[in-house]
Amino acid sequence: MAPKLEVGVVGLGKFGLAFATALQEKGHNVVGVDRVAANVRRAEGDITQVFQADGTDLEALEQIGFGELGQVVVSTGDSMEASILVVLNLQELGVKKIWVKAVSVQHEKVLKRLGVHFVIFPERFVAQQIAHRMAVPGLLDYLGLGKDVVVREIRVDKWHGKTLRDLDLTNNYSVQVVAFRKDGDEQFSFIPRADTVLTTGDTLAILGKGDDVLKLENT
Repeated sequence: MAPKLEVGVVGLGKFGLAFATALQEKGHNVVGVDRVAANVRRAEGDITQVFQADGTDLEALEQIGFGELGQVVVSTGDSMEASILVVLNLQELGVKKIWVKAVSVQHEKVLKRLGVHFVIFPERFVAQQIAHRMAVPGLLDYLGLGKDVVVREIRVDKWHGKTLRDLDLTNNYSVQVVAFRKDGDEQFSFIPRADTVLTTGDTLAILGKGDDVLKLENT
């Protein structure tokens, strides 16, 4: 069983609430924050803990316990300024992984310069998936493979010097390596050979059930 996550969500608008609810349904704990009372009321009952507070207020986030959370998602609507202030607060609190919904390319550039771990463009992601399914029907699309099937990138570290045959991930973890990217390369090569030797910094794209992929990462 995959470990239970403790995740914070700053901003409980359409995207923030949908994300928080989906994560909660997967058995994880979510702490939600929004400065708008109506958004807080709408989230009550669906999320583990919900607070009416301003994410740009460092003291408020600290009192709620955001400094103890491993991951936080920031979704502050169209306010680029608020988003940046929240990120700075989270960094000061020592949050290890910060995910932020970007509202523009300029916003994305600023977030990356701040060292944000993951920048999210929901509309872009959905558009790409729909275009892919329309243009290439019948080909691999992990969104259509069943419940909780994911593709996850894993950076090689402890497997340095081993081959895919040595790891035998399919039999040992019920996952499949579908692509491989050599450290320093920009593009993936698909369906790598079993005798491919891995080195630190290489990246594997792993396909499998979410729990199986997480078990692999945590070994």
